[in-house]
Amino acid sequence: MAHGQKSPRWALTQGFSSLALGLSLFSLLLLLLTVSAADEYDYYSWQSDNFHNGRFYTKQPQCVDIPADLRLCHNVGYKKMRLPNLLDHETMPEVKQQAGSWVPLLAKRCHADTQVFLCSLFAPVCLDRPIYPCRSLCEAVRDSCAPVMETYGFPWPEMLTCDKFPIDNDLCIPMQFTGNQATQPPVSKVCPPCDNEMKADNIMEHYCASDFALKMKIKEVKKEKGDRKLIAAQKKKKVLKQGVLRKKDLKKLTLYIKNGANCPCAQLDSLSTNFLIMGRKVDQQLLLMSIHKWDKKSKELKFAIKYMKSHQCPTYHTVFHFNLNQVVKGIVLICLDDSDMLMLEREKSCTLCSSNHIIKNPK
Repeated sequence: MAHGQKSPRWALTQGFSSLALGLSLFSLLLLLLTVSAADEYDYYSWQSDNFHNGRFYTKQPQCVDIPADLRLCHNVGYKKMRLPNLLDHETMPEVKQQAGSWVPLLAKRCHADTQVFLCSLFAPVCLDRPIYPCRSLCEAVRDSCAPVMETYGFPWPEMLTCDKFPIDNDLCIPMQFTGNQATQPPVSKVCPPCDNEMKADNIMEHYCASDFALKMKIKEVKKEKGDRKLIAAQKKKKVLKQGVLRKKDLKKLTLYIKNGANCPCAQLDSLSTNFLIMGRKVDQQLLLMSIHKWDKKSKELKFAIKYMKSHQCPTYHTVFHFNLNQVVKGIVLICLDDSDMLMLEREKSCTLCSSNHIIKNPK
């Protein structure tokens, strides 16, 4: 072992102390010293060649610091991560871009292990072999958080299909909280789009994850088939981010809080003021992502509105609604990410490309 290099024993005790893996050191060393033949998941060696899962890596796996602006995992409990990560992201810009879309979900506190699960994939701890989350951990987080994601029109993404993760009697990261602990701190009963602090960073996270943003008044609120329906007043609306909105959308603007017919939303108790509205267009329906009362005295709101004018959002949120089933077998995909990398993939291996960055049958 090279001078200064930390042993697997050190990496486990230090790197995973906060995750409390509950695994014996003997089991870990046994896995690290033998070549796993597990058919449940493909554990590949740190010193393996550059080809994995049909994808060619331009760099050997390495340990890197978790940067402060990787907000999803910066405070996860360890300081270094493996790159490429377990979602096949090869560069830090790619990791930041894709991980950023999950930050708002952490604030919803849908499950106490959400960060542990996501960071085990986006920013895995450095060991000689990757350790994946247990299937039960994935299922617990999915069952608690998928309904919250559905509120925003996001399905549980295919890249996180729980069946592909190892079962609990394998070497994997288990649940840290069980039973009543899993929802600590308490999950809010407030409608998710209404459960937001008036903080500039919170506003900007939702702004970047939304298709459109408006300053507007609400004329009426109704309940419809389990959803809450927000009908905009006909007065002039100020468009802060038009995105996918068309003129006909703005003329008769109607937004929905998915499954929000009966959950409380304090912002809608009084409709006398203007609102900052952010949302997404899903299947021709406008879904509310976030709502704030337009408080002219709020420094946080003023800062966020000013920042919107110059801030260029990444396109990370498209990872949720890119349908892999639409990829035709055998078509070559060219995926251009924000780090100007060019990747050639076949079939379904280009899992994280934004749909507007895909070129079919390139010449």
